[in-house]
Amino acid sequence: MLLADVAAILDRDLRTLAREVEAYADERDLWRLPPGLPNSGGTLALHLTGNLQHYLGTRIAGTGYARDRPAEFARRDVPRAELLERIEAARRAVQAAAGAEVRLDADFPEVITGARIETGEYLVHLCSHFAFHLGQLDYHRRLVTGDGKGVRPMRPDELGTARPVADGAAPA
Repeated sequence: MLLADVAAILDRDLRTLAREVEAYADERDLWRLPPGLPNSGGTLALHLTGNLQHYLGTRIAGTGYARDRPAEFARRDVPRAELLERIEAARRAVQAAAGAEVRLDADFPEVITGARIETGEYLVHLCSHFAFHLGQLDYHRRLVTGDGKGVRPMRPDELGTARPVADGAAPA
């Protein structure tokens, strides 16, 4: 069950990432780097999508995605359309992983920063890692564009098990 729940959360957050990328009125702002910020919005989008395609796509679902982590941080001026394509590719990787058979108490199939970590715990880490960087990207967008409006992030009603209820219906 945990893997399906993680996939639902990450799919929701990837849709939020797409809204964030689309919310930059000027595509060049995705790559602006104000003093004090280590990463641009575009860099964060590349990193988030590469991270999920690697850990969920390749390691859990066996998609064969070949990650180039240094390029996630080195590339610049990647067109918005390519970033959005990468987001959709990451969504497909997450969906593929959701259907995989995994033992949550088994070690994740890759050594992470010199350590063995149980798969279930690492899946939860992937959610918090994504949320951390998604918040950074939101802050970057607001800072460089001067637009303080949000993009409806982290909405529970966008999770996989969310079901609309009629107005006035009592909670279950």
